[in-house]
Parts: sequence; structure tokens; C-alpha cells
Amino acid sequence: MSGYAIISLGGKQHRVHEGEWLLVDRLKVDEGKTFEPRVLLIGGDGAPDLDPSATVTARVVGHELGEKIRIGKYKRRTGYKKHGGHRSRLTRIEIESIGGAAKKAAPKPKAEKVEAKPTAETEAAPTGIDVASMTIADIKTAAAGWSKTEVEAALAAEQAGKARKGAIAALESALESSVEGEKS
Repeated sequence: MSGYAIISLGGKQHRVHEGEWLLVDRLKVDEGKTFEPRVLLIGGDGAPDLDPSATVTARVVGHELGEKIRIGKYKRRTGYKKHGGHRSRLTRIEIESIGGAAKKAAPKPKAEKVEAKPTAETEAAPTGIDVASMTIADIKTAAAGWSKTEVEAALAAEQAGKARKGAIAALESALESSVEGEKS
């Protein structure tokens, strides 16, 4: 799997790619050993997966000390000066692989086949146009391309079904324009 992953190590989140080297807070894993950090997100191939079952494998390359950080304290007019510092203990890791385990989809419940009972809408519209599921705007735009018989069947289905005023008006005007088109 190509792409990236967001992992959590030591209370911090890191965006990683395969083959990438990373300095993180010291881990309790020996050098050369591999481990699997907690995966928060897998992304890069389409939509990101917020509940990943895929794993990220990382190998500890070595333990190191970070850059020296110098700290100086000073209070004026008292002669107080104090210097200190520290070097963070870090672990260098290499991301070996991202991906792996595919999600197990929950089995879908099988839908029982229900035979469609003929209604007034389906009997009135033998052409296969389902005006009951269409919006009025859809009916207005689609009716322009229908034949006279299709418009008549859709009008009968609408009058027998929902009887929406806007849909009936759109179908009647489409019927009138188709009748005028035949006369020309």
C-alpha cells in the first residue's frame, strides 16, 4: 500500500511514509528490533481511513542523544548567573512497511425479495418512467425529451399517484408543446 500513515509514539503524532527515518523520544525497544506503533489514520489512496486495521512496521535503527540545549538564568544587580543544559535521549526509527491487514467487512444481511405489486402508477406508465421518484424540476427538464405517449403516461401516473400541482402543470405544458410539435 502506498501513501502515508499517522502514528502515535510517545504521546506525539507523526506522519510517516515507507522508508522514512524518524527521530522520536526514547523507546524501550532494543536496536535492530521491529515494533508496530499505534496507527491513527491511513491515507493517500482515495479517502483517508480513520479506523484503520492496517499495521505499520517500524525498526529501531539506534538510540542517540539529541542536540545540546543550553539554558542560562540571570538576575540583574544581584550577580546571580546559572548555566545548564541537557541533551534529549532519542531513538532513530525506520518505517519499513505501511498497510497489510485488509478490513473484514461485516456480512451484509440478505434482503428478502419482495414482489412488486402493480399499482395505479405502474399500470398507468408502461413506458418505465417513474415520475413518483422524480422531483418537479426533474420532470420539467426530462419531459422535453419524451414522446407524446410517454408524457401522457407520466401525466396519468402523476394524477393517480401524488397529484402534485407543479408536476401536473409541467406535464400538461410538455403535452401541449408535443402536440404543437406534431402539427408543425
